[in-house]
Amino acid sequence: MLEEIRRLIREALDRRAGEQARIDDAVAAADAENRSEFTDDEQTAFNEARAAITAIDAELEEMRAREAELVEIAERRQAADGIAAELGEQPSEQRRVVVTDEPLTYRRGGEHSYFRDLARANAPGGGDQSARDRLSRHAREVEVEQRADMNRTDGTGGEFVPPLWLIDQYVNLARAGRVTADLCQRMPLPAGTDSINLPKVATGTAAAEQADGGSVQKTDMTTTSVSAPVTTMAGQQVFSMQLLDQSPINFDQVVFGDLLADMATKVDTYVLTKASIGILNVSGIVAVSYTDASPTVPELYPKLADAKQQVETNRFLPAQAWVMHPRRWAWHLAALDSTNRPLVVPTVQGPQNAFAGMTDVRAEGSVGTLQGLPVYLDPNIPTNLGAGTNEDRIIGARFDDLYLFEGAVRTRVLFETDADTLEVRLQVWEYLAFLGSRYPKSIAVVSGTGLITPTF
Repeated sequence: MLEEIRRLIREALDRRAGEQARIDDAVAAADAENRSEFTDDEQTAFNEARAAITAIDAELEEMRAREAELVEIAERRQAADGIAAELGEQPSEQRRVVVTDEPLTYRRGGEHSYFRDLARANAPGGGDQSARDRLSRHAREVEVEQRADMNRTDGTGGEFVPPLWLIDQYVNLARAGRVTADLCQRMPLPAGTDSINLPKVATGTAAAEQADGGSVQKTDMTTTSVSAPVTTMAGQQVFSMQLLDQSPINFDQVVFGDLLADMATKVDTYVLTKASIGILNVSGIVAVSYTDASPTVPELYPKLADAKQQVETNRFLPAQAWVMHPRRWAWHLAALDSTNRPLVVPTVQGPQNAFAGMTDVRAEGSVGTLQGLPVYLDPNIPTNLGAGTNEDRIIGARFDDLYLFEGAVRTRVLFETDADTLEVRLQVWEYLAFLGSRYPKSIAVVSGTGLITPTF
């Protein structure tokens, strides 16, 4: 029975590894193309694999519990046989007393399967009574078999039941991506400079109606410039050579993966909140205030329309997207009309007169439309702003006007730097410059007490 359980566990682990490979392939495909979100096919594969892994993990938990029971029984029998041998008695297989005169209900080569009976016993329609009877008899058998002084507690046999570490299934630290940064106009960073400078027309020429023989309008253009400093985003990790050599997995890949993930988060945060440079702090942007002690989604709606029209009025080109925190979109989804119908409904339902549409379910990235513009969620938008340090912000912008210059991400491994302690240093870095001040009125930010922590 123990070998059968272990065979089933191995098969389940193989199936789990296959599903994990589907997830890894989807992530690798997105990383290879430097995308922050999956394609529809990749998202489908990811969701199916994740659901399959959840089901397999439930199976594994049950099978491992059964394996532990059988291991414990086998170890106690072995210990008892050792004592019996010292006393000159027969081994347990020759003198063992069972619950009844029949063999164990679930045994190697037996006609009944523990997991098949478990499924039948809980089948719809009341289940199989005979399967439930066998499971009940098995529970009594296990109770008798477990009457011994040894158990899985350390000091009384527990050392012989070691924990299992699934190293290859390690859990990454959850980090937000770079949604807003990827919406901007991305360009390669020129080499050999510490700032990006663009000339800008401050005030323009003018034309006017001319009377016959009259003077032609003459207005002199004035110029200025906009600038963005080149900054360095970098991170490193030092760890022992022993960890690198002795770990059963490539631990350097774990470190590099985590550093790169955090650097993506920090680039996005830089684009959003860097003093005087980030989108929320550019001087001269469109600022719309929504002040409300009891905020509601319908009352916010006109403020969004105002933000949108001010971009169009001042830039003479439309905004391209909304960016908000996931909690703000969830607040929209929770809003109901006077007859308790949701204001935001899935677009697949073909809504009429909908406040907004929901196209996808995601924690970050594109999720729907609002006033004709796509809605993107970015968890890096601060939620501690305002006088009460509990406000977030909604950004409506023409992102093509926002320039993000980036160089290639670089990595290196240094063995000599920490050689005296037999340690290795891993580093990642990149150079970037963000220019959000070309057209400040291309950015509209909705703020105020109406955007405090939402209640549901």
